[in-house]
Amino acid sequence: MRKEFRELVSRDKANRIIDSLGIKSHTEEVDIENARDHVLAADVISQVDVPPFTRASMDGYAVHASDTYKAQEDRPVRLKLAGSIPAGIDPGIFLERGQAAEIATGAVMPEGADSVVMVEYTHIDKDIFVHRPVSINENVMQAGSDIMVGERVLRKGSFLGAREIGVLSAIGKSRISVLGLTVGIISTGNEIKEPGRQLDAGEIYDVNSFSLSCGVRGCGGTPIRYGNVNDNEALIKKALMELSKCDLILTSGSTSAGSGDIMYRIIEENGTVLAHGIDIKPGKPAIIGQVYGKPIFGLPGYPASSLTIFNEFVAPLIRKMTGKTRADNKTHAKTAIRIRSDGRSQLLPVGLVRGMAYPIEKGSGAITTLSEADGFIEIPSSVEMIEAGEDVEVTLYGELNPVDLFFVGSQCLGLDMIADMTNLKMRIINVGSSGGLSAVRNGIADIAGVHLLDESGVYNIPFLSKFGLHEAVLVKGYLRDQGLIIPKDSEIKEFSDLINSRFINRNTGSGTRVMTDLMLKKIANERGISFEEFVNGIKGYHTEAKTHSAVAAAVKMGKADVGIGIRTVAELNGLKFIKIADEEYDFVIPERLMEKDEILKFLDVLMSKEFGENLLPGLRIYERTGEVIHFK
Repeated sequence: MRKEFRELVSRDKANRIIDSLGIKSHTEEVDIENARDHVLAADVISQVDVPPFTRASMDGYAVHASDTYKAQEDRPVRLKLAGSIPAGIDPGIFLERGQAAEIATGAVMPEGADSVVMVEYTHIDKDIFVHRPVSINENVMQAGSDIMVGERVLRKGSFLGAREIGVLSAIGKSRISVLGLTVGIISTGNEIKEPGRQLDAGEIYDVNSFSLSCGVRGCGGTPIRYGNVNDNEALIKKALMELSKCDLILTSGSTSAGSGDIMYRIIEENGTVLAHGIDIKPGKPAIIGQVYGKPIFGLPGYPASSLTIFNEFVAPLIRKMTGKTRADNKTHAKTAIRIRSDGRSQLLPVGLVRGMAYPIEKGSGAITTLSEADGFIEIPSSVEMIEAGEDVEVTLYGELNPVDLFFVGSQCLGLDMIADMTNLKMRIINVGSSGGLSAVRNGIADIAGVHLLDESGVYNIPFLSKFGLHEAVLVKGYLRDQGLIIPKDSEIKEFSDLINSRFINRNTGSGTRVMTDLMLKKIANERGISFEEFVNGIKGYHTEAKTHSAVAAAVKMGKADVGIGIRTVAELNGLKFIKIADEEYDFVIPERLMEKDEILKFLDVLMSKEFGENLLPGLRIYERTGEVIHFK
C-alpha cells in the first residue's frame, strides 16, 4: 500500500522539530591519546606546577648574576667550577659566590644560583671564564611560571587538538572527560552491498553508511555503523532496537512514499513520526521522529540527497551537542601590536580575537603557548618588524571560537569564576598588568586585570595616567590576601623575620615586589641605614620568582625559608600563610564600552552575592567592589 507524504514542512519548522527532540550529549572518560577531536566536558584544573621546579632554559653554567656584571669579551670573569648538573636529578649543590655549576637545559637550578650564562659565552681552563654578563633570572624558567597549581589550564567546551593534548600531558593527566554523542547508522535496501564484495546484477555498493560515519566523526560524534539491512520489516526493527542504545539514529533509504519504502511505518508503529517530507531540494523524502525511545532521522537513499539533509540539519545538531565548530586552515588578521623579529625565519604563535592577531610569546618551553594560541604567522628572516595593523596570514591550529569579551592582563583564579558565572565566551590572554593596560590603551582589549602598587601606597589608580589611559575607567575588584608563605613548622611569625631567613623575592616591577620594597624601606629608615645596604644583607633578596606559585614552590622544595605571595597558592601547596597586607585586584575598561551588554553582565557578576560567597580562600569582595572611578 502506498502512502503519500504528509504535508511538507519548511526548513524552519524542521529545525523547530529537531530542537524539540531534546537530544543531549553524554560525558565519557577517554585516554588522552584518544581524546583528539573531542570537546572537554569539564574544566581542567592543574594539580601540579609546570615546571615543578626552577630549571635552566639553556645549556651553560648556573651562576650568581652579580658575579658576572664585570665580565667583558676580552676581560672574562673567573669562577670556580662547583660541579655538573644533568637533567633529571636533584643537584644537591649550594652555589657560593664566585662559583659556577655546569648545567643542562631543563636541569634543576642549584640553590643559591639565580641565572645561567650560555655555554657559548664561556670557556674552561680548570676554572670557568665568563665573557658576557647575565641578569637575574636570565635563561632560567621559574617553578610554576608556566602553569601553577590550582590554575584552570583548559576550560569546559575546549576543543581538543594536538596542542591541548600536550597541555594535558604536561600536567600529568592520562584520562579526561569529554562530550560524547553516539550515532547509530543504517543503510537500507535490497540492492546494497558492502564495499569489497562482488556485485551481482542490480546491486550497488553502500555509500551512505560510510559517508555518514565520516560526517558524524567530523562533527565530533562517535558513529556506530550497523551496516546495510535489506528492506525487511523484521530486520530493520532488529537493527533499530540494537541501535537504540545510541543517542541518535540515522537511516538512509526506504523513506519515500513508494510501496517498498517502509521506514516511516516502522517509526510510526514503534514511536512517533514528527515530520515526513521537508520542503528542500534535494532531499525532500526525509523523516524526523522518535523510535524505541530515541530520536531518529530517516535520510533519503540517494547519496547526494542523504548528505544534503545531513549537512543541513543533522551536522549542526551534532556539532552543537559536542561543542565542535567549523574552521578553515588559514585566515587573515590585523596585527594587534608592533612585532619585532630577531632576524631569523619565525613561526610566531598568535591569539585571534575579532580579526586581530595578538602574539603569544611565553617561550618555546611553555606548553601553554599551545593552548592560548589559535595559530601562527610566518615571519621571513628578511622582515625586521611588522607594524601594528598590518595584514598577516594566520595558519590555524584548529577551530576558532566566538568571543564576547576579550580580557588581557594579570591572571587570577577569581577571574575564571567571573567568566563561568557570566556564561559569556571570554578570551583571556595573561600578559601581566602592564600588558593589560597597554592593550586597553591601544583599543585591543575590552577589560584589563591589574594589581600594580604605586610607591605612594595606592593601587592601580596612578598607573592609568602613567599609561595615558584618559578615556578609561577603573572598576574596583576584590582583595587578595598577601603575606608570608612559609613551611608548616616554621618559626617565622612576622614580616621582619624574613631579614634573617633565606628569602625568595618577586620579580622587579611586580606589585608584590613594590609592596615588599616599601615595607623593607620603612625598616631600613627605622634602623638608619640605606635601603641598598639593608637589602644586600638579606640572603636571597636578589633571587627573583616570576609568579606567586614559583614562590610557593621554592618554599615547598626547601630552597627558601620564606617568600611573599597570595594565600591561595600557599594553601594549594599545603604551606602556612601569615597575612601582612591586602592587595587590590581591579579592572580597567574603556569608557566607551561601559554600556555594552557583555560588560554589564561582567559587572553584575562581580557585584553579586553568589560571587562574593564562593570566592577561593584568600580572595574576597569588600565595600569598594564595583566602584567605578572615571578619569578625564
